[in-house]
Amino acid sequence: MSDETVEQAQDFVPEHPRCGFVALVGAPNAGKSTLLNTMIGAKVSIVSPRVQTTRTRVLGIATEGDSQVIFVDTPGIFAPRKRLERAMVAAAWQGASDADLVVQLVDAARKSIDGDTRAIIARLKDSGRQAILALNKIDLIKRDKLLALSAELNAEGIYTDTFMISAETGNGVDDLRRHLASRMPEGPWHFPSDQLSDIPMRLLAAEIVREKLFLQLYQELPYSATVEPEGWEEFDDGSVKISMVVFTERDSQKAIILGKGGQRIKQIGAAARVELEEMLERRVHLFLHVKVREEWTNDPERYRDWNLDYNA
Repeated sequence: MSDETVEQAQDFVPEHPRCGFVALVGAPNAGKSTLLNTMIGAKVSIVSPRVQTTRTRVLGIATEGDSQVIFVDTPGIFAPRKRLERAMVAAAWQGASDADLVVQLVDAARKSIDGDTRAIIARLKDSGRQAILALNKIDLIKRDKLLALSAELNAEGIYTDTFMISAETGNGVDDLRRHLASRMPEGPWHFPSDQLSDIPMRLLAAEIVREKLFLQLYQELPYSATVEPEGWEEFDDGSVKISMVVFTERDSQKAIILGKGGQRIKQIGAAARVELEEMLERRVHLFLHVKVREEWTNDPERYRDWNLDYNA
């Protein structure tokens, strides 16, 4: 696999092509990134137990018959307080407004409908936008409670269809994908048949490292850490050298990431390297450097890199 985009080996030209965009929206941790990865059968969006892991929109491309379905995985929608949070939420709503269809993902395992989910419903109502309801994590809720939740949400009057799924296990996902494919408008495909995402491989590699940071430092690492690609070098033996920089805002955060004697960053690098080697199907030499960059969350250049609006 080259350092271009995430691809799969496939060559197919449809006779009656359909193509469109589907925005996945929902409260933080509703399971949007997991659903996206399951929908297309490859990892293009990172997943962690921490909310607000997705920072910008990620395109995932699925084919179903003659239809190309372009999924837009958006940041979780919540009540923002900081500049970065405002930019993330604005990106999510922009993705929804630009899409042909909107799928609102709701975590069915929660004890009640949370405020973020109700705010999304209100925003969709105000904009006159209908959506498809996807009740996620159905394996974690009893059937009677699931049906009651479905009835309560459908009483809002904005959902054209309801699907009960588990993004984690794949239960119900095929039915949802087929339904979305059937509703795509007629028209030529926007991407080659073998392309799974528009994210360059070096940026996906950086996202995978960031995911491992979150997973390893779940309780300790604040959101003021980011990962940026620094170098990508191909070798004659087929291996690749990937260099990344982990930026954080304070020396104390840098110490947490490094760990005693540098052990923590080595563990993070080892976990990321294993996944990258599986994804790239070749040997990876991964080098991680941790640096302090004060106030990087207020740097307009960082927002451009993520396709976020600094002034949102």
